[in-house]
Amino acid sequence: MSGSTATVARSPRSMAWARRRRALAEFSREFSHNRAGMVGLIFLVVVIVLALLAPVLAPSWMLDVTKLLDQPRFAPPSLAHPLGTDDQGRELWVRMIWGARVSLLVGFAATAVSMIIGTIVGIAAGHFTGWTGGLLMRIVDFFLVLPSLILAIVLSSVLSRGVWTIVIAIGLTSWAGTARVVRAQTLSVESRDYIERARVLGAGHWHIIVKHLLPAVLPLVLANTTLTVGSAIIAESTLSFLGLGDPTLQSWGSVLKNSMDVSAATAGYWWYVLVPGVAIVLVVLAFTLVGRAVETIVNPTLRSR
Repeated sequence: MSGSTATVARSPRSMAWARRRRALAEFSREFSHNRAGMVGLIFLVVVIVLALLAPVLAPSWMLDVTKLLDQPRFAPPSLAHPLGTDDQGRELWVRMIWGARVSLLVGFAATAVSMIIGTIVGIAAGHFTGWTGGLLMRIVDFFLVLPSLILAIVLSSVLSRGVWTIVIAIGLTSWAGTARVVRAQTLSVESRDYIERARVLGAGHWHIIVKHLLPAVLPLVLANTTLTVGSAIIAESTLSFLGLGDPTLQSWGSVLKNSMDVSAATAGYWWYVLVPGVAIVLVVLAFTLVGRAVETIVNPTLRSR
């Protein structure tokens, strides 16, 4: 009898996982009913798939100018050249597909760095009281008032040029906003009864942070992450446009920089400027749509706005 009861009884861990699966299923159902979010998600999936298939769709030799001697320079968009060619005869659609790999990699990696730092600092600033929390908030305030783009430019100039330098520069300069939001959520959770109950039962700081605070702030961090990726892509494009990126790699910012170097806007080569500019706008807009949809689901009070 006791054996059958033990078999039927569910452990607290299995019950927690069951709740998480139900919450994930509910989140997926609500997200699928958000048209704007679904449009943004489908567009992003298409862009990511094209970026992953770049070696198949556009082999790397199509970027080798020594093998494109017969290609026309500054050819406008046509059936032969769907998005036109650049000043060296390279197809812009090839450069855009390869550039998506770098731009998305920097966007996701820099956002991951920013979210990790912001979440850790935000939870710590909200959980610990006294001089520890005060010191952390002064650090957050310091980074908030600093112009993040200028600080990223300085870091990119000091460090060696490369993709990971840009990732570090963006990640280290964009975490303060996340930390402030996470701290506010942490303070709200800290005032709840079950946190006080856990303290009375002898739970330490690590247990409260990992078991209670982190799961409570993760939905907010997820919503903030989708919104931050677009900002990171814009920052990467800006740094590459200023010549601080890796010149050996293709990115949407480097395509814009190349168009500026040959004065494409004033010379009438409009496609050279328009194609990467529109790509950046559309991808950032798609991330914004997905982020707003996630934010609406996570924070139901926004649904009536």
